Amino acid sequence: QSTWEKYGKLNHGELTIMEALNELNKIVDESDPDLAVPNIYHAFQTAERIRAAHPTKPWFHLVGLIHDLGKILAIFGEPQWCVVGDTYPVGCAPAPTVVFGAESFQECPDRCVYYDEQSDEATNSNTFGIYNDACGLDNVLMSYGHDEYMYIVLTGNKCSIPEEGLAMVRYHSFYPWHTGGDYQRLINDKDREMLPWVREFNQFDLYSKTDDLPDIDAVKPYYQSLIDQYCPGKIKF
Repeated sequence: QSTWEKYGKLNHGELTIMEALNELNKIVDESDPDLAVPNIYHAFQTAERIRAAHPTKPWFHLVGLIHDLGKILAIFGEPQWCVVGDTYPVGCAPAPTVVFGAESFQECPDRCVYYDEQSDEATNSNTFGIYNDACGLDNVLMSYGHDEYMYIVLTGNKCSIPEEGLAMVRYHSFYPWHTGGDYQRLINDKDREMLPWVREFNQFDLYSKTDDLPDIDAVKPYYQSLIDQYCPGKIKF
């Protein structure tokens, strides 16, 4: 919550999307075994793969470009361990599919309520901690990282990306949900509608990390036109 309050004010500078993307040249994601080049290449790789598969959805192309832009938190001085990697809800029991397993939460207060590994069910009635059944992910506090931060940047600057795109940005690292199938009792009808879009996005995110690097200068004018449409000018970070 303290990190959310620190960065939720969007007072860490104003940059255009392209200026922020250029900052990703300084970042190689330490958590990603498939990528050893600056993150800006992955941004354009993902966007170009989406563009090829969904040519009539320009907002989707832009989401591919900016989905990891929240990693600029590392430029602001945050260590990568709290910027990159998978995300999960806090304030409730960790699910078995959380990265490194529920056993890695031995010193976490949320660990007082845990899952039985044999049944994937909670050992007591307080599994969902501070949340009510079907409260919806909009009402869940997620572990803070680049996903949540970029969602806050986009909504705080009133960028006109549709709900489906915002869900892709906010939950693409929430693997226990969109891949592991956990936390079902937290989700509502809106989340169920967004899930296929998040899954559709993730196939391009995961499998775009190749040595075939895009010609950024050649495609940049197209993406600048999308930025001008959906996230124009300098935005607050």
